[in-house]
Amino acid sequence: MKEAMFYEKINNSMLHCLLCPQDCKISDTKHGFCRARKNENGILYSENYGIITSLAMDPIEKKPLFHFYPGSYILSAGSYGCNLRCSFCQNWEISQQRLEGRYLSPEQLVTIAKKQEMNIGIAYTYNEPTIWYEYVLDSAKLAKKNGLKNVFVSNGFININPLRELLPYIDAMNIDIKAFTEDYYKRLCSGKLENVLKVVEEAIKHCHVEITTLLVTGENDDHEEIEKLSKWLSDIDKNIPIHFSRYFPQYKMENPKTPYGTLKDAYDIAKKYLNYVYVGNILGFDNNTYCPNCGNLLIRRNNGIYVLGIENNKCRKCGYSFYGCV
Repeated sequence: MKEAMFYEKINNSMLHCLLCPQDCKISDTKHGFCRARKNENGILYSENYGIITSLAMDPIEKKPLFHFYPGSYILSAGSYGCNLRCSFCQNWEISQQRLEGRYLSPEQLVTIAKKQEMNIGIAYTYNEPTIWYEYVLDSAKLAKKNGLKNVFVSNGFININPLRELLPYIDAMNIDIKAFTEDYYKRLCSGKLENVLKVVEEAIKHCHVEITTLLVTGENDDHEEIEKLSKWLSDIDKNIPIHFSRYFPQYKMENPKTPYGTLKDAYDIAKKYLNYVYVGNILGFDNNTYCPNCGNLLIRRNNGIYVLGIENNKCRKCGYSFYGCV
């Protein structure tokens, strides 16, 4: 365990965690909403510091990040716990319960990352890395010194001050926008949309950002809602890639899996506002990347990842700047 950052004492037995918008008031011997931060005798501890439950080399596209060193691989590490309670959670085995894992110090994690062939860095993923904050911060600082990239795959439910302290060490983020209504966040996730939108707005100023939205059948797949989300993103930057992901019944949610037609409609709606729209967890979609200015094929994703039409981070045909890094 390591003493947590971002908390204050209310009295001798009660602590106030300031890491995320859950705003937990934690009494002695109790855990916060995330199940990973505990009050022990008036000190808040990060119980999952360095506890690894998942460690694997993944294609960067699996994060998903399609515009951040496409075709590369990244060491992906996760712990346990989450600060949301999504009824449809696709990784509930590690996010919604406490698990045993092996301990790796930041130094050990970075050493492992450096030994992997074709590895560009470390992705903090699988469960919610926000509640692994102290470990992510320590590891990201060390990784940066060793020439590695840091990727933060998050639900975006973090307070702005902790986010700002972390962002100088983060190269890319994939942020889940679960839906575009407060009702959905409150009813199905025990969270707040407003906080996530503020995180997107802040993160885009500092690092590469891509967005993922899992389309849950009958819940967040309304055409008007998808249009509002797409327009909101385009008002920030129409080049921000969005990934609409297919939902499958999981955890506590039994709604039917997302139909192909729903994903196609979402794609068509978003393309009216955004330059880069992708669809995941289903076959049959063209997920190649094309230049939004001239239509030139930039990245082909078919039987491998091939960067074909980009030179010096610009379209080879017309010179349009590519959003991302290759």
